[in-house]
Amino acid sequence: MAVGIFRNAMICVVIGALVVWPLETAEAKVRTSVGKGVNGGVSCATCAVIVALVEETSEVHNETVASALERLCSYLPDQPATFQKYCRRFILAVGPLLIRLVAEDASPDRTCHALGLCTTDPGRQTCRSIPDPPFLSTTFEERVKQGRATVAKYGHGMWHEGVNICDLPGIKEICEYIDNIFDNHFPAVDADQDSFSTFPTLRGAAWRGKDCDDFSAGTHPGARPVNNDRVSDSNCNGIVGVNEETGVAYEEELCGGSEPRGIAVLGDSISAHFHLPEAWFDATKISEAIFEHLAFILENEIDWPEMSTVTALGFNNWTEVIDGPIDSVYLRLRNRNRCNHKDYQNIAVNGADSSSMVSRIMDSLARDQEKDQPMVVIYALVGNDVCNGHVDDTFAHMTTPKEMRTNVEKTLQYLDTKLPANSTVFLVGLADGRVLYDSLKDRIHPIGRYWKTFTYAQFYDYFNCLQVTPCCGWMNTNETVRNMTAERAFALSAVLEDMAKQNRSSYTHFQLFYMGNPINQAIKLWTAKGGQTWQLLEPVDGFHSNQYGQALTAEAMWTEAERLAPGVFGPPNPRNPDISRLFGDQGAYF
Repeated sequence: MAVGIFRNAMICVVIGALVVWPLETAEAKVRTSVGKGVNGGVSCATCAVIVALVEETSEVHNETVASALERLCSYLPDQPATFQKYCRRFILAVGPLLIRLVAEDASPDRTCHALGLCTTDPGRQTCRSIPDPPFLSTTFEERVKQGRATVAKYGHGMWHEGVNICDLPGIKEICEYIDNIFDNHFPAVDADQDSFSTFPTLRGAAWRGKDCDDFSAGTHPGARPVNNDRVSDSNCNGIVGVNEETGVAYEEELCGGSEPRGIAVLGDSISAHFHLPEAWFDATKISEAIFEHLAFILENEIDWPEMSTVTALGFNNWTEVIDGPIDSVYLRLRNRNRCNHKDYQNIAVNGADSSSMVSRIMDSLARDQEKDQPMVVIYALVGNDVCNGHVDDTFAHMTTPKEMRTNVEKTLQYLDTKLPANSTVFLVGLADGRVLYDSLKDRIHPIGRYWKTFTYAQFYDYFNCLQVTPCCGWMNTNETVRNMTAERAFALSAVLEDMAKQNRSSYTHFQLFYMGNPINQAIKLWTAKGGQTWQLLEPVDGFHSNQYGQALTAEAMWTEAERLAPGVFGPPNPRNPDISRLFGDQGAYF
C-alpha cells in the first residue's frame, strides 16, 4: 500500500484549484518501468478531474462555467509562485472553448475526448469516469464527434489527439514548477552541505532535524557533542552551556549516560505520508482557505513527513487541509529522552521500491559512523515492489523474491558503512493491500460526491483503463488479481523475515530484526474500538493511510519494536524534567 503521487495520475494542477497532474516527476522518475499510460493516460485523468470540478463548482454556486473558472483561480495564492497568474493564463487559452463544450454536453469524458486529451488507442476500450445520466438519447461516440466539430471550429488549431496537458499555457508553468521540486532527495537549501537545512521544505527540516548552524558541517542533529557543548550546540538538541553552580556542562549533566540515539525511515509514500487534501476535490468544500498552504504542500512533494508515523513532530499548522491525531516513533523517542531532540530523518520517496532505494535514495541518509550517535532505522518499503506493473502485465514488473533479497542486501551492506556502532535496523514486511478494495469499493470518491456518483470501484477501473493507477494489483475490481498480488507481497515479506533471522548479528554496526507490517495491526486496533477500516484510508487516492492511520501505526510500530528488541529505544532519561525546565522547547523545528 505505498506508492505515492498518484502514480502517474494525480497531483492535480489546476484550473483554479490544483487538480490532478500526474507527474512524471517524483514517482515516475523513481519507477521508470511504467510510462504515462494509454488512452491519453495522465493528461486524460487530469482533464476529467478538472472538468468535473469546474462543472460541480458552477452547480454548487448556481453560476456559469466562466464564473466557476474565475472562482477557482481566485482561490489560488499568488506567492511564492504566481499560481493565480498561471491559472488565468490557462483560462485565456482554454476557457472559451471549454465553456462551449460544457454548454453542449456536461460530461467530463465527452469534453476531454473532444479536446484530444483522452483517446481510444487501437485495440483498447474507451475509458469512462463519471457515469452519464440515463436520459441521454445519443451515443457517446456521436457526442464526441459533435464536440470535435466544435473544437475544430473554435480551437485555433491547438488541439489534436494525444495533446499533453502539461504543454498547455498556464499548466505548463505549474508542471515545470512542480517538476523542479520533485527532483532531489537532499535538502535544496544547505550551505554547509551536511545534508541538514534551516529551511522547512524542499527536503529540509520537515524531513530531517533542523540545522542550528548551516555554516558548520560538523554541527547538525545527531552529532556526538563536541566538548560537551559547553560553548555551542553542536548536536542541535537545544542543550548548551555550563551549570554555573556545578561547573559541569549541561550536555554532560543532563544527557551523559542516557544513551542518545536517532530515528530514521527508509521508505516510500506511506512513510513520507502522501496526502492530497480532500477539499481540493470536493466542490462543496473548495475555498480560498484550503489553498493557503499550497506552496508548502507542493514543496514537500505533497507529503507530510512532519505528521507521519516515524517522524511526526507533534503539531499541526495546516488544519484546513489535514486533521487527525499525531503520534510517531520520533515523538515517543524524544519523550523518553529529550536529549534526542531533532534527531530524526525521513528518507522516504513517493514510489520508492527496493531497487530505487539502492540506486537513488539510500545515500541521502546523513550519518557519520565515527562522529554521530547510534540510530534506529526502519526499512519500510511496503508496497511498490508489487505495484510496479500495469493492467497489461500486472505481475511481470513485480519484484521477484530473488531480486528482493539482492536489493535489500545491498542496502544493508551500505548501512553497515554508514551507521555508528550499536544501531538497529528493522525490516518491515509488505502490507496486505486487499483491504483497500474490500473497505472502499461501494463508497463515493470526493470528485463525484456532489453528483453522488463515481464509486471507488469505478475510480479503480478508470485509472486501470488509463494505466495510471498507483497499484493495479490491489486497486482492482478483479479478486483473483488482488489475491495474486497479495501472494507476491507475502513471498517478499518472507524474504525479509528470513534475512533478519539469518543475519541478526551478522553486521558490524547494527542488529537486524524483522517486523510484520504494523499497518495491519493499526487496523486491528481501530476496528477493536468500533471503527471502520475506510476511516484510516486517504479519501482522494483510496490507497494510502490517512492521519488517523499514521498515528495508530506509530503506536503499533513502537510496541512491536520494543517487543522484538527490548531496550532498542534506550532507557528513560530521569533528567527530562530538568531539560524541560531549563531549555523549554529546545528550539523550533521550522
